[in-house]
Amino acid sequence: MSTALLTGTPLAGRVAVVSGASSGMGAVTAERLAELGATVVVLARRQDRLDDVVKNIEAAGGTALALAVDVTDREAVRSAAQQVAARFGTADLVFNNAGVQLISGIEELKVDEWQRQIDLNITGLMNIIAAFLPQLTESAARGRPADLINTSSIAATRILAKFSVYSGTKAYISHLTRLLRVELGPKMVRVATIEPGMVDTELPDHVTDPDASRLMADLIHDIDVLQGADIAETVAFMAAVPRHVNLTEITVLPTAQVV
Repeated sequence: MSTALLTGTPLAGRVAVVSGASSGMGAVTAERLAELGATVVVLARRQDRLDDVVKNIEAAGGTALALAVDVTDREAVRSAAQQVAARFGTADLVFNNAGVQLISGIEELKVDEWQRQIDLNITGLMNIIAAFLPQLTESAARGRPADLINTSSIAATRILAKFSVYSGTKAYISHLTRLLRVELGPKMVRVATIEPGMVDTELPDHVTDPDASRLMADLIHDIDVLQGADIAETVAFMAAVPRHVNLTEITVLPTAQVV
Protein backbone atom coordinates (compact mmCIF):
# COMPACT_ATOMS: atom_id res chain seq x y z
CA MET A 1 0.00 0.00 0.00
CA SER A 2 1.37 3.41 -0.96
CA THR A 3 2.19 5.81 1.84
CA ALA A 4 1.76 8.85 -0.42
CA LEU A 5 -0.92 11.23 0.82
CA LEU A 6 0.16 14.51 -0.74
CA THR A 7 -0.54 15.19 -4.39
CA GLY A 8 0.62 17.76 -6.90
CA THR A 9 3.60 19.99 -6.17
CA PRO A 10 2.90 21.71 -2.83
CA LEU A 11 6.65 22.24 -2.31
CA ALA A 12 7.26 23.98 -5.63
CA GLY A 13 9.72 26.83 -5.24
CA ARG A 14 11.18 25.43 -2.02
CA VAL A 15 14.90 24.77 -1.63
CA ALA A 16 15.36 21.74 0.61
CA VAL A 17 18.56 20.47 2.23
CA VAL A 18 18.66 16.91 3.56
CA SER A 19 21.58 15.65 5.65
CA GLY A 20 22.21 11.95 6.11
CA ALA A 21 20.80 11.59 2.61
CA SER A 22 22.92 8.76 1.27
CA SER A 23 20.55 6.02 2.46
CA GLY A 24 17.47 5.19 4.49
CA MET A 25 15.08 7.89 5.63
CA GLY A 26 17.24 10.69 4.28
CA ALA A 27 17.47 9.33 0.75
CA VAL A 28 13.78 8.49 0.52
CA THR A 29 12.77 11.84 1.99
CA ALA A 30 14.98 13.72 -0.46
CA GLU A 31 13.35 11.92 -3.36
CA ARG A 32 9.86 12.57 -2.02
CA LEU A 33 10.50 16.28 -1.44
CA ALA A 34 11.73 16.57 -5.02
CA GLU A 35 8.69 14.68 -6.29
CA LEU A 36 6.52 17.26 -4.55
CA GLY A 37 8.30 20.12 -6.31
CA ALA A 38 11.25 21.11 -4.13
CA THR A 39 14.77 21.63 -5.38
CA VAL A 40 16.80 19.30 -3.19
CA VAL A 41 20.41 19.34 -1.99
CA VAL A 42 21.58 16.07 -0.48
CA LEU A 43 24.43 15.94 2.03
CA ALA A 44 26.37 12.95 3.34
CA ARG A 45 29.88 11.50 3.21
CA ARG A 46 29.28 8.86 0.51
CA GLN A 47 29.41 10.61 -2.85
CA ASP A 48 28.46 7.50 -4.83
CA ARG A 49 25.29 7.00 -2.80
CA LEU A 50 24.40 10.67 -3.11
CA ASP A 51 24.89 10.49 -6.87
CA ASP A 52 22.41 7.63 -7.00
CA VAL A 53 19.83 9.72 -5.12
CA VAL A 54 20.34 12.62 -7.53
CA LYS A 55 20.00 10.31 -10.53
CA ASN A 56 16.68 9.02 -9.17
CA ILE A 57 15.43 12.56 -8.63
CA GLU A 58 16.49 13.76 -12.06
CA ALA A 59 15.05 10.67 -13.74
CA ALA A 60 11.70 11.61 -12.22
CA GLY A 61 11.97 15.15 -13.55
CA GLY A 62 13.27 16.84 -10.40
CA THR A 63 16.25 19.04 -9.61
CA ALA A 64 18.92 18.00 -7.13
CA LEU A 65 22.54 18.56 -6.16
CA ALA A 66 24.83 16.18 -4.26
CA LEU A 67 27.46 17.58 -1.90
CA ALA A 68 29.74 15.10 -0.17
CA VAL A 69 30.09 16.54 3.33
CA ASP A 70 31.04 15.20 6.74
CA VAL A 71 28.61 17.09 8.96
CA THR A 72 31.03 16.91 11.88
CA ASP A 73 33.33 19.23 9.87
CA ARG A 74 32.02 22.72 10.60
CA GLU A 75 33.91 24.44 7.79
CA ALA A 76 32.82 21.85 5.24
CA VAL A 77 29.18 22.31 6.23
CA ARG A 78 29.55 26.08 6.06
CA SER A 79 31.04 25.76 2.57
CA ALA A 80 28.13 23.54 1.52
CA ALA A 81 25.66 26.17 2.72
CA GLN A 82 27.44 28.79 0.63
CA GLN A 83 27.26 26.54 -2.42
CA VAL A 84 23.52 26.03 -1.89
CA ALA A 85 22.89 29.77 -1.70
CA ALA A 86 25.03 30.47 -4.76
CA ARG A 87 23.38 27.78 -6.86
CA PHE A 88 19.73 27.92 -5.81
CA GLY A 89 19.25 30.84 -3.43
CA THR A 90 18.51 30.56 0.26
CA ALA A 91 17.43 27.20 1.63
CA ASP A 92 14.00 27.28 3.25
CA LEU A 93 13.62 23.62 4.29
CA VAL A 94 16.32 21.79 6.25
CA PHE A 95 15.82 18.15 7.23
CA ASN A 96 18.59 17.73 9.82
CA ASN A 97 18.74 13.96 9.68
CA ALA A 98 22.32 12.67 9.90
CA GLY A 99 22.91 10.33 12.83
CA VAL A 100 24.31 7.05 14.09
CA GLN A 101 23.11 4.47 16.62
CA LEU A 102 25.72 2.52 18.60
CA ILE A 103 24.39 0.56 21.57
CA SER A 104 26.46 -0.80 24.46
CA GLY A 105 26.34 -1.23 28.20
CA ILE A 106 27.81 1.77 29.96
CA GLU A 107 30.28 -0.35 31.91
CA GLU A 108 31.82 -1.58 28.67
CA LEU A 109 33.34 1.91 28.43
CA LYS A 110 33.18 2.06 24.65
CA VAL A 111 34.25 5.68 24.77
CA ASP A 112 35.09 5.85 21.05
CA GLU A 113 31.50 4.86 20.25
CA TRP A 114 30.20 7.39 22.78
CA GLN A 115 32.22 10.11 21.10
CA ARG A 116 31.18 9.11 17.60
CA GLN A 117 27.52 9.44 18.56
CA ILE A 118 28.09 12.78 20.26
CA ASP A 119 30.07 14.06 17.29
CA LEU A 120 27.52 13.06 14.67
CA ASN A 121 24.19 13.23 16.50
CA ILE A 122 24.89 16.45 18.38
CA THR A 123 27.85 18.32 16.89
CA GLY A 124 26.85 17.44 13.33
CA LEU A 125 23.29 18.56 13.98
CA MET A 126 24.52 21.85 15.44
CA ASN A 127 26.85 22.43 12.49
CA ILE A 128 23.91 22.14 10.10
CA ILE A 129 21.90 24.57 12.20
CA ALA A 130 24.76 27.07 12.35
CA ALA A 131 25.35 26.93 8.60
CA PHE A 132 21.76 27.10 7.40
CA LEU A 133 19.91 29.09 10.06
CA PRO A 134 20.80 32.44 8.43
CA GLN A 135 19.23 31.19 5.21
CA LEU A 136 16.11 30.01 7.01
CA THR A 137 15.65 33.31 8.81
CA GLU A 138 16.21 35.21 5.57
CA SER A 139 13.61 33.09 3.80
CA ALA A 140 11.12 33.67 6.60
CA ALA A 141 11.80 37.42 6.53
CA ARG A 142 10.86 37.39 2.84
CA GLY A 143 7.50 35.87 3.71
CA ARG A 144 8.35 32.36 2.57
CA PRO A 145 7.83 29.17 4.59
CA ALA A 146 10.96 28.21 6.50
CA ASP A 147 11.38 24.82 8.17
CA LEU A 148 14.03 23.27 10.37
CA ILE A 149 13.10 19.63 11.02
CA ASN A 150 15.42 17.64 13.29
CA THR A 151 15.45 13.85 13.45
CA SER A 152 15.24 12.54 16.99
CA SER A 153 13.89 9.14 18.09
CA ILE A 154 11.49 7.58 20.54
CA ALA A 155 14.71 6.66 22.35
CA ALA A 156 14.66 10.27 23.56
CA THR A 157 11.94 9.31 26.02
CA ARG A 158 12.10 5.50 26.29
CA ILE A 159 14.17 4.03 29.12
CA LEU A 160 16.07 1.14 27.56
CA ALA A 161 19.11 -0.64 28.95
CA LYS A 162 22.32 -0.07 26.98
CA PHE A 163 20.84 2.84 25.02
CA SER A 164 22.20 5.45 27.44
CA VAL A 165 24.47 7.50 25.18
CA TYR A 166 22.33 7.17 22.05
CA SER A 167 19.18 8.05 23.98
CA GLY A 168 20.99 10.97 25.59
CA THR A 169 21.90 12.42 22.21
CA LYS A 170 18.33 12.08 21.00
CA ALA A 171 16.94 13.64 24.19
CA TYR A 172 19.25 16.57 23.52
CA ILE A 173 17.81 16.95 20.02
CA SER A 174 14.20 16.80 21.17
CA HIS A 175 14.64 19.36 23.94
CA LEU A 176 16.86 21.60 21.84
CA THR A 177 14.09 21.75 19.26
CA ARG A 178 11.57 22.90 21.88
CA LEU A 179 13.97 25.63 23.00
CA LEU A 180 14.75 26.80 19.48
CA ARG A 181 11.06 27.35 18.81
CA VAL A 182 11.02 29.98 21.55
CA GLU A 183 13.59 32.02 19.67
CA LEU A 184 12.71 31.26 16.07
CA GLY A 185 8.93 30.92 16.14
CA PRO A 186 8.41 34.69 16.48
CA LYS A 187 10.57 35.07 13.35
CA MET A 188 8.27 32.67 11.49
CA VAL A 189 10.86 29.90 11.26
CA ARG A 190 9.08 26.64 12.00
CA VAL A 191 11.15 24.31 14.16
CA ALA A 192 10.11 20.70 14.60
CA THR A 193 11.35 17.28 15.54
CA ILE A 194 10.29 13.91 14.26
CA GLU A 195 10.70 10.98 16.66
CA PRO A 196 10.41 7.67 14.79
CA GLY A 197 10.05 4.26 16.31
CA MET A 198 11.48 1.21 14.57
CA VAL A 199 12.25 1.97 10.93
CA ASP A 200 13.56 -0.62 8.49
CA THR A 201 16.79 1.17 7.53
CA GLU A 202 20.51 0.41 7.69
CA LEU A 203 20.85 2.17 11.08
CA PRO A 204 20.45 -1.06 13.08
CA ASP A 205 23.29 -2.57 11.04
CA HIS A 206 25.70 -0.45 13.06
CA VAL A 207 24.54 -2.04 16.32
CA THR A 208 26.91 -4.75 17.54
CA ASP A 209 25.47 -5.40 20.99
CA PRO A 210 23.71 -8.81 20.81
CA ASP A 211 20.81 -7.83 23.09
CA ALA A 212 20.02 -4.66 21.16
CA SER A 213 20.50 -6.42 17.83
CA ARG A 214 18.08 -9.15 18.92
CA LEU A 215 15.50 -6.56 20.04
CA MET A 216 15.60 -4.82 16.68
CA ALA A 217 15.66 -8.02 14.66
CA ASP A 218 12.66 -9.33 16.58
CA LEU A 219 10.72 -6.14 15.93
CA ILE A 220 11.45 -6.29 12.21
CA HIS A 221 10.45 -9.96 12.15
CA ASP A 222 7.35 -9.74 14.36
CA ILE A 223 5.64 -6.48 13.43
CA ASP A 224 5.00 -4.27 10.43
CA VAL A 225 7.73 -1.70 11.12
CA LEU A 226 7.99 1.73 9.56
CA GLN A 227 9.54 2.25 6.15
CA GLY A 228 11.57 5.21 4.98
CA ALA A 229 8.62 6.30 2.86
CA ASP A 230 6.48 6.67 5.99
CA ILE A 231 8.97 9.13 7.43
CA ALA A 232 9.34 10.92 4.11
CA GLU A 233 5.62 11.54 3.84
CA THR A 234 5.49 12.82 7.40
CA VAL A 235 8.33 15.27 6.80
CA ALA A 236 6.76 16.42 3.55
CA PHE A 237 3.41 17.01 5.26
CA MET A 238 5.09 19.02 8.05
CA ALA A 239 6.62 21.27 5.40
CA ALA A 240 3.50 21.50 3.22
CA VAL A 241 1.02 22.80 5.80
CA PRO A 242 0.26 26.55 5.77
CA ARG A 243 3.05 28.81 6.96
CA HIS A 244 1.30 29.74 10.21
CA VAL A 245 1.02 26.06 11.24
CA ASN A 246 3.98 24.45 13.04
CA LEU A 247 3.71 20.72 13.68
CA THR A 248 6.32 20.87 16.39
CA GLU A 249 6.91 17.36 17.66
CA ILE A 250 5.68 14.25 15.89
CA THR A 251 6.20 10.74 17.19
CA VAL A 252 5.76 8.09 14.50
CA LEU A 253 5.44 4.50 15.69
CA PRO A 254 4.58 1.23 14.05
CA THR A 255 1.10 0.50 15.30
CA ALA A 256 2.18 -2.74 16.95
CA GLN A 257 5.37 -1.38 18.59
CA VAL A 258 5.09 -1.11 22.37
CA VAL A 259 8.79 -0.96 23.36
